[in-house]
Amino acid sequence: MAIDSYKWVPGSLASYYKALPIEKAEPIPWTPLAKPIEECRFSLVTSAGLYLKDKQEPFDLDGERKNPFWGDPTYRAIAREVKQEEIGVAHLHINSTDLEADVNIVLPVHRFLELEAAGEVGSLAPTSYSFMGYQGNPPKISEWENRYGPEVAARMKEEGVDGVLLAPT
Repeated sequence: MAIDSYKWVPGSLASYYKALPIEKAEPIPWTPLAKPIEECRFSLVTSAGLYLKDKQEPFDLDGERKNPFWGDPTYRAIAREVKQEEIGVAHLHINSTDLEADVNIVLPVHRFLELEAAGEVGSLAPTSYSFMGYQGNPPKISEWENRYGPEVAARMKEEGVDGVLLAPT
């Protein structure tokens, strides 16, 4: 079955994106799980710009409004015990209405806790992570690549994470 990645994108915008050159990373960085999924610890990562209201600064939307070709490269740590009402969304490139009603759309923390309770995964790590997916046009990822990505990877390693579910927006 063919997948139309642009089905819901307006025609002129779809044409623009289809015409962009695609950088293909070779080889694809794939690492099989070293143990059964029922014994693995997972962390979750979203690019939806989630943050904890009243506990964390939102992503820098003012900076993006001033320079629409920039995106906030920082991240927010989200505890596995997070409640829906604690979640805020700071992202200019997505409609946040549904995410504010059900965070599991982009960070399935509560669904993973159900999988953990059912014994279908070993455990959900204490921390999941949120980034702002938009990083400019063209993307400027040096800060993410050299600072924030390695920070998150080190934190996951400290928490014994075996696998990551990436929930892009």
